Amino acid sequence: MFIDKLLSSPIFGVFARVLVTFVFWSSGLAKLANFGGAVAEMEKYGVLPAAPMAALVIMIQLGGSALVISGWNVWLGAGALGVFTALTIPVAHAFWRMTGEAAFFEMLFAIEHISVIGGLMVVAILRRPASAAAGRLANA
Repeated sequence: MFIDKLLSSPIFGVFARVLVTFVFWSSGLAKLANFGGAVAEMEKYGVLPAAPMAALVIMIQLGGSALVISGWNVWLGAGALGVFTALTIPVAHAFWRMTGEAAFFEMLFAIEHISVIGGLMVVAILRRPASAAAGRLANA
């Protein structure tokens, strides 16, 4: 009974969405606070033009997080964050081009990213519009 009430609580839902997006909005805020560092990070990974791409990354991280946390167009925010996360794997965590310990640690980051993408997919599924959910249930 307690668990059901907790899981049904709107506050608990918002808190969960804050936590699931923490990695994105905290990174976006850090990049915003140190835009020069964000540009340097883009340059480090060969993402050019670095300044516009850093600004785009910040917009995706903060905007996607805001959509997920707010509960408005969650599918769009979760989708944007998921695609962004998938794209970071070949850009920043290309373990298959490395050897030794560096390859191992980058592989762990890639696996973690895949799990985050799965979590974002679950968020999008659970927060989809009721009419879409009803349609899917009728077709199941």
